[in-house]
Amino acid sequence: MQARSALFDLYGDHLRPRGGRAAVAALVRLLAPLGIAAPAVRTAVSRMVRQGWLHPLRLPTGPGYGITPKAARRLDAAGARIYRTPKGDTTWSGRFDLITLDPPQHRGARARLVANLGFLGYGAIDASTWIAPRPGEGVDALLTEAGVRFDRFSAAHVAGGGSLVSRAWDLDEIGAAYEQFVARLTPLVSAVGPGTDDEQAYAARFTLVHAWRAFLFRDPQLPPELLPQRWPGTAAAAFFDRHAGRLRPAADRYVDQCLHS
Repeated sequence: MQARSALFDLYGDHLRPRGGRAAVAALVRLLAPLGIAAPAVRTAVSRMVRQGWLHPLRLPTGPGYGITPKAARRLDAAGARIYRTPKGDTTWSGRFDLITLDPPQHRGARARLVANLGFLGYGAIDASTWIAPRPGEGVDALLTEAGVRFDRFSAAHVAGGGSLVSRAWDLDEIGAAYEQFVARLTPLVSAVGPGTDDEQAYAARFTLVHAWRAFLFRDPQLPPELLPQRWPGTAAAAFFDRHAGRLRPAADRYVDQCLHS
């Protein structure tokens, strides 16, 4: 588990509801059970400050870091998808959000754009054409900030073989990843019972959420009309909800202990 990715999980899942700030010493304590050493935490924090995700501040318990408005928006969007609490009517309109763009020439910029569009639920038909089952929140700002020329359309499938979804997303691969997620995490979460201490429960839950969060970049959360029958993501979501909820009280106790030590 990389320190930067773990910090995003920590701020999003535990610190955002507690004001989105923590002392450096607390960050080190909270990532230690994941096997992340203090120098890696400090290096990752510095990088996130440079990238505009965190800002330094002084707390009663010592120097620390809080999330920026940019980070708050990203973490809130991720949290809504992790726990599937979208706003408004979730009924699919039957229309796709379609984007045509001129990809960045620089490989690093192109990779960041691909990752960000994937996070918002878009799949690539080709390097210049992307679709999503619904408009991604903030997608216009994302594309403008990336400096790419683009056009967006609201599109409906009216004829043909219906291969659009399979061209944009490999549902077989995503479904297999969901099955592997359940198989890999079952021994870890099953080992946490009534006699387990709070630190172990926190570490197990953190690992569970971290693994689940990876699907934000892989699964566009297509409406049921576009998914195959017996979609593995449905069982995986139920598995995640059950164990994330079961382990939450012990994890919260451990977080509060580390923040106030």
